[in-house]
Amino acid sequence: MTLTFHWFLPTYGDSRHLVGGGHGTDITTAGGDRPATLAYLGQIVRAAEQLGFEGALTPAGAWCEDAWLTTAMLVANSERLKFLVAFRPGLLSPTLAAQMAATFQRHSAGRLLVNVVTGGEDHEQRAYGDFLAKDERYERTDEFLTVVRALWRGERVTLEGRHVRVADAALSRVPSPVPAVYFGGSSPAAGRVAARHSDVYLTWGEPPAQVAEKLAWIRREAAAAGREVRFGIRLHVISRDTSAQAWAEAERLLSALDPAVIASVQAGLARSGSEGQRRMRALHGGRTDALEVSPNLWAGVGLVRGGAGTALVGSHVEVAERIEEYHALGIDEFVLSGHPHLEEAYWFGEGVLPLLRRRGVWRHPVDALDDPLPAAIPFTGTASR
Repeated sequence: MTLTFHWFLPTYGDSRHLVGGGHGTDITTAGGDRPATLAYLGQIVRAAEQLGFEGALTPAGAWCEDAWLTTAMLVANSERLKFLVAFRPGLLSPTLAAQMAATFQRHSAGRLLVNVVTGGEDHEQRAYGDFLAKDERYERTDEFLTVVRALWRGERVTLEGRHVRVADAALSRVPSPVPAVYFGGSSPAAGRVAARHSDVYLTWGEPPAQVAEKLAWIRREAAAAGREVRFGIRLHVISRDTSAQAWAEAERLLSALDPAVIASVQAGLARSGSEGQRRMRALHGGRTDALEVSPNLWAGVGLVRGGAGTALVGSHVEVAERIEEYHALGIDEFVLSGHPHLEEAYWFGEGVLPLLRRRGVWRHPVDALDDPLPAAIPFTGTASR
């Protein structure tokens, strides 16, 4: 299977500096450098489509704009790019969610993907009126997706669940194609839901050995459920012509961080109920002196940002090599981002993607049907730092 790449829409604002937010952390003032206007997000959408990204992830939470509304307004800015819309199942009914997805598919010519976010922070969920504990939220997600998937199959559904109740629910028109379901989570409860319902299991960017363990776990869970799932990974990226240039950019981002802000964000994230967030924090421990946690894998983003906190940093060749390393583990989809998102899309799209095409592991979506991949051409070496 060839690789698939998605970019990211910063619906909280963008900057030439690291922007915080996610998992209950406040957005930093840097998010106001480039407000998340439709005009600016449209620039990113058009760049991502032109460069060959398959889709663009849009986050969910109180710290950003609503993903459904924003992406619906951006559809007309592109012809092919898909929108990976993050949403929390406890905040709307499964019947309404299934209907919204079907409508989105029709109006976008089939360009919706859904990223189901159970919600890892109790205090943020309560702000939305959701007072369930974490494991109960996963139980609800299981029931929610049971209803949604049945409705997408054209079935009439009645369910008396512990958390979800619907009677005689049906869609007048089912989505075509049915949106792929992306799902992440590192707790046992998350693994069970992913195995039962996800098409693509997403992990945050951990060192390859840890990712391999997580993929093996989900494969076992999926096999027990009689299913197979695909795998994706969520990473930031800093790719440059030389390794030295890339690491200089990482150092520039790091040097601009206020130690007081780092301490405040880390204190907040330490209270997180997310197992994935705990694993992200364990990579750096709040320190700034040992952030390369695996070759070309930098944990500096996680100092001021909740959620995915690691970046691939290196020359275009090195970044391509690390991507192939993850691909060898079973990762087929990469959800990437960088600061600022417009410029970093070009650095990666013009620097790394051509290398992967030469290697025979990626092709531009526009050319996928009629442009056979060339024979693999070896890389010509790795740039030194």
